Amino acid sequence: MLSGLLVRALRLSPRSTTGLLSISSRVPLPCLRQTTPNCTPISTLSRPRLCPSYFSGFSPSRPTPSLTAKSAPKQQQQHSPRFFSSNNGGAYGQQTAAQQLPVLSPPAVGNWLLLSSTLVIAVIVVGGVTRLTESGLSITEWRPITGVLPPLSLTEWEDEFEKYKATPEFRLLNSRMSLDDFKSIYYMEWGHRMLGRTIGLAFVLPLGYFALRRRLARSLRTPLLGLATLLGAQGVLGWYMVQSGLEPANFTADGAVPRVSQYRLAAHLGAALVLYAGMFAAAFAVKDDWRFARQGTWGRLVDGRSWEEVLRNPVVRRFKVHAAVVTGLVLLTALSGAFVAGLDAGLMYNEFPLMNGRLAPPLSELLSPHYATAAATTTDNNSSTGLWRNFFENPTTVQFDHRVLATTTYFATALLFASSRRAAIRAALPPLALRTTTALFLMANVQVALGISTLLYLVPVPLAAAHQAGSVMLLTAAIHVLLALRRPGAAALAWRQANLARRAGATATTARESPKLM
Repeated sequence: MLSGLLVRALRLSPRSTTGLLSISSRVPLPCLRQTTPNCTPISTLSRPRLCPSYFSGFSPSRPTPSLTAKSAPKQQQQHSPRFFSSNNGGAYGQQTAAQQLPVLSPPAVGNWLLLSSTLVIAVIVVGGVTRLTESGLSITEWRPITGVLPPLSLTEWEDEFEKYKATPEFRLLNSRMSLDDFKSIYYMEWGHRMLGRTIGLAFVLPLGYFALRRRLARSLRTPLLGLATLLGAQGVLGWYMVQSGLEPANFTADGAVPRVSQYRLAAHLGAALVLYAGMFAAAFAVKDDWRFARQGTWGRLVDGRSWEEVLRNPVVRRFKVHAAVVTGLVLLTALSGAFVAGLDAGLMYNEFPLMNGRLAPPLSELLSPHYATAAATTTDNNSSTGLWRNFFENPTTVQFDHRVLATTTYFATALLFASSRRAAIRAALPPLALRTTTALFLMANVQVALGISTLLYLVPVPLAAAHQAGSVMLLTAAIHVLLALRRPGAAALAWRQANLARRAGATATTARESPKLM
């Protein structure tokens, strides 16, 4: 019988012969008979087939390579479980079920994205401290490559100090600064830029590695490419912001204070928040999809409900819309805080909840004609007119807007938390959504306390930095609520279905092969 098989193998194409030879060493002999109860006769096949009972499980970490001597030269690779599948009824030589499944990103991708998002939090906080210590204008040139090293000699330090002396900030505010004082603010800004470069390398290099190794799910490729592009643009935007504080023409008006444009500062912070939100959401999506594909767990459900049943519930849909509104309010409030920081508006009306004994300043102060017409109120040298400019250039109006947005965000968060305590909604939501909603409300209380303390104590650096970090953590909690109600990705659904089919096939095979009880 074996000699007949060899003759038949020699008549096959070289590729088919290789496949037969690679399989002959590991297929049980009964499976190579002309006919078996569970195998199609070999004479009817263009390529050999394996008995369904021989296939075992596979791992969703990557597509299974074809079973040839070239792709699996080692005996231990040939017998590895990830080289087999039962989804195709046991057909060999054709694409296995694992090959047909989409790529599912492994947990390593999620860990990398989570590390990148943590670095973005760090650079946001360091950037806030840089602004609070008025260090951001100490480096007057943008040198992405050569700027990696700080000045290393006294001559180099003196050269950098001379460049700083030519800036409006030195002439108008720091004319008595010594070289040692300059070094302290220089190192702060240099550290901020170095942390930005570190994030670039920590994100782009692993992104290239995972892309080359085909570890990125299809749904991740475009978003991650967009985040990489935004990360590169963030460096350009940061220098564009610094430039606004170095131009002497922007500070010709009487009483003008050298500072960067509040518009560009808000854009710089907004881009950082978008980067963070994208990385954080992608990280948890990868981890959740992997867990769902392997274990079938979603939302920490323990009552037997499926994710489809939960997400189809109208109560859950309305709750998710409410959570999305809260997330948008958190982001908008954080951006309004950038205008407060850019105009030093936190140094006005250092009381809460009143402003000079009133809930709101006089309308004439909120909508001042001076800020509606004066071109010198903005470092972007925009000469357009309109009362709307008060919302972005009038320190009083900017602080009032931030108060209103912060209060609105807090009560919207409290309402979301209160609704999650209702019996009907509590029963409909998955446990993970309930826990993240509670964490969101707790963080909102912490953030309100930090904001009020920062205002009452005239914006000390530690409190102000903690308040800025708190805004990122509040955004994190809001995004986590939405992730708790996220639908599993297409790749995770495909792998989960394949795993269920494999287990069902293995159970059926075990039942057929087990001896009958007498």
